Amino acid sequence: MVFLGLLLAAAAVTAATGIVLSNDGAATLTVFGETVPGVSNQWQIFMCGALVAVVFMAGMTMAFLGFGRLMRTRRDLRYLREEHEESLTTLEMEKRQLQRELARVRGGKPGAPAAPARPSVPQPRGPRNGDTPLAGAAARSDFFDRKD
Repeated sequence: MVFLGLLLAAAAVTAATGIVLSNDGAATLTVFGETVPGVSNQWQIFMCGALVAVVFMAGMTMAFLGFGRLMRTRRDLRYLREEHEESLTTLEMEKRQLQRELARVRGGKPGAPAAPARPSVPQPRGPRNGDTPLAGAAARSDFFDRKD
């Protein structure tokens, strides 16, 4: 979009320069050595100049809008990158703090990383015949037998 805008602006400047440098007659419009047919009054020449100005402004508007979007995108990406780095730093600090607390709770040195705990595999409860649960037998739980 930036390139297209600059291209339109350059075309408008080139056309305006050609009109100004090649137009030595009072009411004829000559562009790059060719006479424009149908332009015989001064107001028609003025309207051609206004049209060139409109094309130039459209080109510059497109260029500035494209450049603004490019800058917003870069700013947003920079902000997201900084936010990501900050969150990583925070997570690393929390991890170190939790490692120190775990080491303190386990009775190790406060600066030494604690050994990871072995995960315990829950054993199924209920009546069993060897390793196979009995069909139709209800599983038994101590949860409902507690008297809290």
